[in-house]
Amino acid sequence: MKALIAAGGRATRLRPITWTRNKHLIPMANKPMLWYVLKKVTDAGIKDIIINVNPGEVKYMSDALGDGSEFGAKITYLEQRGGAKGLAHVVANAEEHLKGERFLFFLGDNIILGSINKFVDRFQNEDLDCMIALSEVKDPHRFGVAEFHADGTLKRTVEKPKDPPSPFAVTGIYLFDEKFFEAFKTAEPSARGEYEITDIITWYIRNGKVGHEEITGWWKDTGTPDALIEGNALIMDDMERGEFCVDCKPHVDAQIQGLVSIGEGSTIASDCLIRGPVAIGKNCTIESSFIGPYTAIGDDVTIKDSEVEHSIVFDGATIDTTRRIVNSLIGVNATLVDHKRSHPKTSHRLVVGDNSFIEL
Repeated sequence: MKALIAAGGRATRLRPITWTRNKHLIPMANKPMLWYVLKKVTDAGIKDIIINVNPGEVKYMSDALGDGSEFGAKITYLEQRGGAKGLAHVVANAEEHLKGERFLFFLGDNIILGSINKFVDRFQNEDLDCMIALSEVKDPHRFGVAEFHADGTLKRTVEKPKDPPSPFAVTGIYLFDEKFFEAFKTAEPSARGEYEITDIITWYIRNGKVGHEEITGWWKDTGTPDALIEGNALIMDDMERGEFCVDCKPHVDAQIQGLVSIGEGSTIASDCLIRGPVAIGKNCTIESSFIGPYTAIGDDVTIKDSEVEHSIVFDGATIDTTRRIVNSLIGVNATLVDHKRSHPKTSHRLVVGDNSFIEL
C-alpha cells in the first residue's frame, strides 16, 4: 500500500503561530507534529508516502522532515494544485501517484494514541473497498458524521451537519481502494465550494464494501491552541520511558522529578524544580524556575524566575517573569518579561507569535 498525508492549509485558528510556519511542523514533545503521523504510518508497514503540501512549500517541508530514510520509507512531496477545494480534492490531486492503488489517507493534524495497524489490517484482510475510523465526540457538528441504519450498518456520512445524526465523527484516517477516482468523478462541490470526503465515503457505502472501526482511547484534531496543548500532553503520555533521557548534567541540587528529557548543552541551576513529564531541548538555560508537567521546551530557550506548566515553548524563546504561565503557546524567539515585578503572581494564558516581545 501507499499512504497520502494531507499537510496543507493555512490553519487560521492557530494564528499568530501559523503566520510563519506550516501547522504540521509545530513541535509537540519537541518533534514536528507530522513526525508522529509518519511514525504511525510506517509502523503499519507502509513505506511509500506522499505528503500533500501548500504551493511553494516543498523545500520547506522536505528540509524539516527529510526523504523518509529516518523511518525506512520514501517520501514524495506533492504541491496542492487548484486551490483549497476540500479533502477529496486533495486525494484527486495525487491521482498520478495513487491511481490503481489501495491507499491510506491520513490528515496530518490528527493525533491518536496507539497504533493504526488494526485499521490497515482489517482493510486488507477483509478485502474492503473503504475503511473509516470513527470517534465519539461531544460536538459532532464540527466534523463529518456517520449515520447508521437500525442494524448498526453505515447509511451515509455527512459533512458538518447542523443536526448530527449520531455522535460519531469521521476522523482523519481513511483507507480506499483504486475506485476512489471513479467515485470522485461523480462528486459535486458542496454548498461551501469543496469536494467533501464524506460524499466519497457515501458513494462507497452505496457501491462497495465499507468497514468502520471506533478509535478507542484518544483522538485529537489539533485545530486550535487548546487542542494543540492537549495533543502535546497526550503524546507525552504515550511516549516510552526510554525516550526520556537527560543528556546534560543538571546541578546536583536541582530537583528533577518524574519522566524528564533534557538535551545536550542545557543548564539546569540548583534552584530549579522540574516535574515531568517534561521535554527540554538542547542548549537551554533554566534558572530559579519551576517547569511543570506536560511542558515541551524547544532548543536555545532561556527561562528565569518563572513558572511554566502545560505549555509549548518554541526555539529561542526567553521567559523571565514572576508570572505563572499555563496552557500557553510561546512562539520562536518570543520574549516574556515582567513590567513590574512588584505585582502579585497570577496565572496568564497566552498564544504568542514568533519574535514577539511582551511585558506582563
